[in-house]
Amino acid sequence: MSKLSIVIPVYYNEDTLMLLYQDMKEKILDKLEDYELVFVDDGSGDRSWEVMNKIHDLDSHVKLLHLSRNFGEHAALLAGLCACTGDCAVTKQADLQEESTLILDMYDRWKKGYNVVLAIRRSRDENPVKVFFANLYYFMIRKFVNKDMPAGGCDCYLIDRKVIEVLRLLDEKNSSLTLQVMWAGFRTDKVYFDRKNREIGKSRWTLAKKIKLAMDSMMSFSYVPIRMMSYIGFLFDIFAIIMLISVLVEYFTKQVPLIGWSSLMCVILFSSGLILSMLGILGEYLWRTLDASRKRPPYIVEEEIPSDEENSENS
Repeated sequence: MSKLSIVIPVYYNEDTLMLLYQDMKEKILDKLEDYELVFVDDGSGDRSWEVMNKIHDLDSHVKLLHLSRNFGEHAALLAGLCACTGDCAVTKQADLQEESTLILDMYDRWKKGYNVVLAIRRSRDENPVKVFFANLYYFMIRKFVNKDMPAGGCDCYLIDRKVIEVLRLLDEKNSSLTLQVMWAGFRTDKVYFDRKNREIGKSRWTLAKKIKLAMDSMMSFSYVPIRMMSYIGFLFDIFAIIMLISVLVEYFTKQVPLIGWSSLMCVILFSSGLILSMLGILGEYLWRTLDASRKRPPYIVEEEIPSDEENSENS
């Protein structure tokens, strides 16, 4: 008999948590051989922790983690994966945009011998602008980071205990947990689903967090930003040499005077902006190096409430 852990990061989800549990209870939990629900409160400022405790009282298979502050969704997922006790674990969002029955499909694929099962978004019933930028992000990831990234992206996945131990050993910060799972390799399968629009609650996935994820994904798994700086510098060197030769030829052959203060200032300002942009990219890498060298943990657990089942096993 195998045990499945369902890891759910929670951030301002007081309105959806009980509905999520009831939906899983009706559709999937009774069909599993053995299961564990791991809720991770990522520093929510609402009543999410209270609702999580109510669910814990209703189900002996529920385990709760409360982080000391908001560390981000990927840190919350890592905390839940490190704390789970199942033979495999699946990540689940708390916003009710994924069908709970998707977990059963992924669990069946794992039983067939796959170490990783990715849930690929086949379609998204969301704002077109949001969908466009999401597709743009996944296009960039496929182009510059990992060619195996699905076009629709995947935020939900199932991994077995081997992969969980690899993620525990990596212990990376400022990174993408999904890309870490894909980087690790292992035998992988895919399932597809249609993502629904969010009807309850408000998304806390802000533009700043999306930009940070894009930068972390590019800088943690690709050398493209650094290589791009070298290419641009080389092109500007060639352009400068051509311009210099052109100016000298006109001066010596046509007696054209060396004037043009406005054009010169435009070139200087553009070049200065380009240099500052390059330094900014280097600064991003240096910051990540400093952050890793300090060896601060990616998350801090303030409170942990084990499941009743885990308590009885320990006793």
